Amino acid sequence: MTPHRQLPTIVWVFTLAFALVTASTSSAADQRVDDALERAHRLLRSSILVDGHNDLPWAVRTDKRAQGDVTLYDLRGKAPGNTDLDRLKRGGVGAQFWSVFIPGEPAGGFARMQLEQIDIARQIISRHPAALQMATSVADIRAARRNGRIASLLGIEGGHAIENSLGVLRAYYDLGVRYMTLTHNVHTEWADAAAQPPEHGGLTEFGEQVVLEMNRLGMLVDLSHTADVTADDVLRVSKAPVIFSHSSARALCDVPRNVPDDLLRRLAQNGGVVMVTFVAGFINPEVALVEGAATADVKRRTAGLSIEERERISEEVMSRIQFPKTTIAQVADHIEHIRKVAGVEHIGIGADYDGNSLWPEDLSDVSMYPNLFAELIRRGWSNQDLKLLAGENLLRAMSKAEAVSHAMTRH
Repeated sequence: MTPHRQLPTIVWVFTLAFALVTASTSSAADQRVDDALERAHRLLRSSILVDGHNDLPWAVRTDKRAQGDVTLYDLRGKAPGNTDLDRLKRGGVGAQFWSVFIPGEPAGGFARMQLEQIDIARQIISRHPAALQMATSVADIRAARRNGRIASLLGIEGGHAIENSLGVLRAYYDLGVRYMTLTHNVHTEWADAAAQPPEHGGLTEFGEQVVLEMNRLGMLVDLSHTADVTADDVLRVSKAPVIFSHSSARALCDVPRNVPDDLLRRLAQNGGVVMVTFVAGFINPEVALVEGAATADVKRRTAGLSIEERERISEEVMSRIQFPKTTIAQVADHIEHIRKVAGVEHIGIGADYDGNSLWPEDLSDVSMYPNLFAELIRRGWSNQDLKLLAGENLLRAMSKAEAVSHAMTRH
């Protein structure tokens, strides 16, 4: 056989060999992926995954069909948002802080809506006793886990809800609220928010009283949405660990809602926890840039309109935009940055599901937490550190807050 007629046979042999090697390499990579995901599922079955922020009660209130009627927003099937009972189970969720968010504008008359939101959240919990269990303490969370149920806690999002009254704050605590975000997107009369230029220079004297009363009650102080000067003041005043219930690292995505490195270092000294959000606009700087421009446009177009009309127009505008993709790897980068700066004992998870519409790929609802843990496993995280991230850090901070409360009420 002449040399030029042997060439196709040689090419075929090399092509086949390359294909076999490629297939073998791909198969090994797939196996590593599967092994990591299976290990993530096992880990979450033996841990308590605590998520710091889910806006399901607001989703029930604003759903066009349900309009606040819990019986019409069926969590036993595929719910319209990011959350339902089946997906919570598949995601390995062990405890959930349900945000009882109410808007901070227009000013005044907040207590009625806040009580309604607390009522919606409590109805959600009581309507599903086989899956959800009301919790107000670390002991309750661990008991719910033993009972095979998801511990359900309440968190107020915005100090405007107390209407400048410590008595109202105490009443919310008695109804089961176990953290309060000091501000949402507007200032209160006693604390500056991140979304506006500072007005008070942080906390006012009354704001310091609010923080200390929360310490006395055993209610966690939440610094997500607060201005840096407010967070700085809280870290000076608070006698108990604080949390950021749904924030990420500003060094990786420069938006006011995220936590700068200097506050991360101070948070470590305080014993607090940053619960990393999955929202694309707080994870991916490219998304933040596009979203920021769109949000500014919406604000100009909706000045003076009702909250409902603003939300409707915002949804329409955002739905027409082609946003850059955000990956699970980028979320993991934020977690690892916070670990590097503050330490592994000061990281948690606060996805913010049902409060936004832009999510990383493969992290778009409450069933997908194992995907993130698998990513960290592939990066070499130990089971011990993953359990701290999942919930033990938050439970430690909450236990300390309970101890501070006990010490303050003995005197």
